[in-house]
Amino acid sequence: MAVVLYHFDVAGVGGGFVGVDIFFVISGFLIGSILWRELEIEGQISLSRFYLRRIRRLAPAYFVMVFAALLVGWFALLPFDFRELGKGAIAATVYLSNVLFYRQAGYFDGSAEEKLLLHTWSLSVEEQFYLFLPLALLLFARWKHTILPALWGLFATSLIASLYLTYTHQPAAFYLFPFRAWELLAGVLLSIVGHQQKLSWKLSSWVSWAGLGLVVGSILLSRPDYGFPGWQAIVPVLGTVLLILGGQGNNPVNRALSTKAPVFIGLISYSLYLWHWPVMVFATYIWGPPDSLPAKVFWIAVSMGLAALCWRFVEQPVRRSANISPRTVFSVAAGTSALVLLLGAVVFKADGLPDRFSPETRIHIDASADFIQDWSRCHIPATGRFQGIEVCPIGPDGPQHLLIWGDSHLRAYMDGLAQLADEQQTPALILWRAGCPPFFGASKTERAATAAQDQECETANRRIESDISEWSNLAAVLLVGRWAYYATGQGYGIDAHNTIEVSPGFSALASRTVETLNDTRVNVFVAQQVPELANYDSRRVARDLAYGRLSPEQAAEAARISKDAVMLRQASVRAVWDTLSAQGAIQRIDTWPNMCDGANCFAIHGQVGQYFDNNHLTNAAAQRLRALFLPAFEAARKGETHD
Repeated sequence: MAVVLYHFDVAGVGGGFVGVDIFFVISGFLIGSILWRELEIEGQISLSRFYLRRIRRLAPAYFVMVFAALLVGWFALLPFDFRELGKGAIAATVYLSNVLFYRQAGYFDGSAEEKLLLHTWSLSVEEQFYLFLPLALLLFARWKHTILPALWGLFATSLIASLYLTYTHQPAAFYLFPFRAWELLAGVLLSIVGHQQKLSWKLSSWVSWAGLGLVVGSILLSRPDYGFPGWQAIVPVLGTVLLILGGQGNNPVNRALSTKAPVFIGLISYSLYLWHWPVMVFATYIWGPPDSLPAKVFWIAVSMGLAALCWRFVEQPVRRSANISPRTVFSVAAGTSALVLLLGAVVFKADGLPDRFSPETRIHIDASADFIQDWSRCHIPATGRFQGIEVCPIGPDGPQHLLIWGDSHLRAYMDGLAQLADEQQTPALILWRAGCPPFFGASKTERAATAAQDQECETANRRIESDISEWSNLAAVLLVGRWAYYATGQGYGIDAHNTIEVSPGFSALASRTVETLNDTRVNVFVAQQVPELANYDSRRVARDLAYGRLSPEQAAEAARISKDAVMLRQASVRAVWDTLSAQGAIQRIDTWPNMCDGANCFAIHGQVGQYFDNNHLTNAAAQRLRALFLPAFEAARKGETHD
């Protein structure tokens, strides 16, 4: 219920996501108890019997949910989102969705509220753990005295790695099994130690009260921006361990948790977890976020109703039936899995079946998917120049005399720049980091970033400055960024809620960076930021057109902004770059003539979408604008003559 209330954004449950951590401990305790008893009684573990129970328990409700999601998705989802659902169905069915969503934990990936199977990441972690645990117990079965030390060692290693990675690579710590294993192992170790010590699970009532306090406190007070999982995950895990330790005691905590309402929620909890997230995503996708309390209560009630039906008519019949043979269970599970994989592959390979929509809508739909790029040449050097920073070569192999440095706006230009580098047969190097101003000495605090990401930006920029100073044959640097964001401290229009504080200030940082580069006799080019369109987002406009909430005329209006508004938004930025250009310190690359006419700037050019959202270009736009960057490549070629 903590997870459900959190996902529906119910006030006061800001840490409800820790319900997953609570679940991991309970799951580890239950499955650990079953496996340990079997090992003690029979001296071995039957893998076929174990996985038969897992399939009976998990597969029926999952398959019903995923088929329902695919069916509703056919009618409701735009092609890109439908395509992602197909990919998610494949990953979830083979228990790799946590890996998929870890790999997608990037700036341009669709928001969490649009990933229909995002919640299956925890099921994948759990099943990966249960591929590992029985095998580990069997491995150490001959030397039973080594099992506990080995499990304690794995617990400690996983916990330490999780604590470390939360602050160095948080998505890995959050999504990947090795860094969540300690939470499941906490339950497993509790069950084994409890059985060995013949615990009665009736410790003093203060143990139950302490456990409840830690669990409730973590649900109310945990926050992602404090770093999660990290140390915060220890609190609900410890609280759950204490609740289990005192779980058989006759005290008010246990009596309350044993009443009909909590027990009923426990019975339907798996189905509730499966259904609540697609209900929330589809409701938000079609009608917008359920902001009012009555709307939230309604959709939570819908989720619980679906969960109760699924528990009663899907989960229970399969689990309790004595007429379904093991061979039938395995055969049906394999056949149904194959069907899901086939449907997911068809949806994915067909790019979400775009022909379901009108040509007017397809313009915006195509723009919403036109940001996928080939970054296969990117790598992180282990030594040498730009050690520890992802670098992306473009063009032919060979000495690079051009560095292109920027933020996510540079990422949006990548296809065009790579094509130009190939056409000009000029090697270049791209360095980009989302939300990180390409300035020497910059520090920033951004609402959309974690403290670790803010620090990584500052550290990377220091390293870039140091390495550029030693790059003797560097001829040109091209700077690309969302300059107005850094200068004003906030987004624009529909993303005005995004805020950033850049220190010591845009003008000082720009001047210092350019001066430092000039001192190294490097030609400095600055790409003028493309206009931001206050009310345009290709996904939102496509969706509203598809659902009849926007007319084509209203969509065209959203895809346009007056040039005066653009000039007002970028006035302080233009003043800085104008001054540096007048001093001969930079060469400006003017993008506006290609995006605007005399009065307005547009998101559509020649019936082709140019913007992914209200400020990032599509690949089509990047390719159309690529010739603007010729001067930077020409300067790089001049540098080659001095090698």
